[in-house]
Amino acid sequence: MTRYFRAAFAIPALLTLAGCAQQNSQLPELKTEVGQLNQKLQRLTDLASALEQQTTLNRQSHDGVYILPAAKSAAVLQSNIGELNVSLTDIRPDAMGVQAVLHIKNVSGQPLPVFTASLDWGQLDPVSGKPLTVDMQTQNLTSSPTLLPSAEQTLDVRFRNIRVETLGFIRLHHIVAVPESAPQTVTQPSADVKAQ
Repeated sequence: MTRYFRAAFAIPALLTLAGCAQQNSQLPELKTEVGQLNQKLQRLTDLASALEQQTTLNRQSHDGVYILPAAKSAAVLQSNIGELNVSLTDIRPDAMGVQAVLHIKNVSGQPLPVFTASLDWGQLDPVSGKPLTVDMQTQNLTSSPTLLPSAEQTLDVRFRNIRVETLGFIRLHHIVAVPESAPQTVTQPSADVKAQ
């Protein structure tokens, strides 16, 4: 009877140890999954923080709109040519700095006129999160006329003397419609701009 009693306790103990061994073999996989989830959570936290920062800057801006590449989100600008949705995509390094695509869309759907604008770019203060104006650079843009009226303009832009990692903000401002009779020229003192 003692043998059966000991066997009754031994069998569950062996099963428990076998279960622990099986769980331990899955432990590295679980650690990897937890690490990946932490990375995703950190990216979402950074994205939310950048979006909040972009929103705050635009609330305080009386002229123009800020786009933070880290926010990966469009912003709305009230301008002389209408309410515009502005976004920056395809941000990538090039030999002189950074290339990107600037999208400008009239929210009402009305065709955009040919316009001029100023575009600033630079770094953000790591402490305050505000744009650093000391090394800020500026270029002038002129949109190109399109064959058919369009509510959207897509401009290839280059930001010189900065890296993708340090491009903290861009700011589009002073948008003015070009009178139809005026000659249309592209002024590019510090960057190349091409409308598509």
